[in-house]
Amino acid sequence: MEIENLLDELEDLLEASWRLPLSGGKAMVDTSEVKRILEDVRLAMPKEMVQAKKIVDERNKILDNAQTEIDTMMKISEEKIKSMVSKSEIVKSAQNSANDIINEATAKAKEIKNSANEYVCNMMKKLDETTSATLAEIRKARQLLQNSGD
Repeated sequence: MEIENLLDELEDLLEASWRLPLSGGKAMVDTSEVKRILEDVRLAMPKEMVQAKKIVDERNKILDNAQTEIDTMMKISEEKIKSMVSKSEIVKSAQNSANDIINEATAKAKEIKNSANEYVCNMMKKLDETTSATLAEIRKARQLLQNSGD
């Protein structure tokens, strides 16, 4: 990820900075380089948001496809029912078959929807963790900069 690379670069810059003797760990850093890295991080952040939108769009597409498949299966079931002869045994058999198809379609749709939701949830969790880690690193870097300026 681009943000992680930038944070690594910032960390390397801080580690390579000249430490002030007897200052309790304060260091001198090239502020223009730190500002450049932070600006690059800001520019990279919207990419993370675009990725989150793509994940949500993908979830919606999966759900739309599942709904289309359900609708198709329902139409097929209804057509099968209508095409059956009205004799009692045949009708009972057709109704049972139709109910089985409907139950199968409903179960499959539920499974697809659950899988899609789980996938999106996992992707959003990863994105949240990455974004949180990035934000924590930025805050840490900002704190180090503020401490080095004291």
